[in-house]
Amino acid sequence: MRRTALAALCLAAVAGAGLTGCLPGEDKASKTSQQPEDVKHTKGTKNTRDAKDKKEPFAGLTGGEITDRALRATTGASSLRMKGDVPDEESGGTLHFDMALNKQGDCAGTLGMGDEGEAELIKTGDTLYLKYDEAFLRAQSKGEPKADVDATVALLAGKWTRMSATGADAEEIASFCDLDQVLGDAEDGGSDATRGRTANVDGTPAIVLTERDGKDSHTFYVATEGEPYLLRIDSRSATDPGSITFTDYEKPVPADRPAGDVLDLDSLG
Repeated sequence: MRRTALAALCLAAVAGAGLTGCLPGEDKASKTSQQPEDVKHTKGTKNTRDAKDKKEPFAGLTGGEITDRALRATTGASSLRMKGDVPDEESGGTLHFDMALNKQGDCAGTLGMGDEGEAELIKTGDTLYLKYDEAFLRAQSKGEPKADVDATVALLAGKWTRMSATGADAEEIASFCDLDQVLGDAEDGGSDATRGRTANVDGTPAIVLTERDGKDSHTFYVATEGEPYLLRIDSRSATDPGSITFTDYEKPVPADRPAGDVLDLDSLG
């Protein structure tokens, strides 16, 4: 079945976030609701048809045409922040992420799996910095000898580490920091989205678009003021349910080197 343009964007973002298994460094140490809380729908009033027509966002455009504008604006942004919860096929759990990234390959944010802790991540230039909490390290080390797990926790938990972003161990996570790669599958047009009512996403006016692909449906919120950026995706799919919000368009990514001591993982061999 043909994949629609906005569905492709949803899947591209989810696939980019689906960083399963151990994050770099550990081996070397060895639900979507129907009415999201941050989305409020707005209603028109009677006897204001003429005024409403004048103020109607994207007046005269079809859902597909609005989609084309949203895709151009979103994929054309030099930086943005993605935050969401998506399924992880490998573990069967839910991946939580909150990442700011740009087209230069810099990023900063957090990744976590369910309630099993999280890792902080910064990539700047050719260097990748990671800091794991104890819960994350123990969850990712299940099945390993207790002594090895305890040694890993003692070495890494709560400490910033660094490694080359061009090394084999860092390749997957580093690719997620490149905004062009994360949204690369969403550049083709051809959407059959239908337009709906207006809404408000975290204080930003938006229009609601809906795409269907078989039994799957995707709801998208597109900004109606300023650039028509994508603000939120809600995926209602048996295989890829989840929600992703997009904010901080064109803002600098806070990818500064961590202060204090940093453990060089490459030096561990």
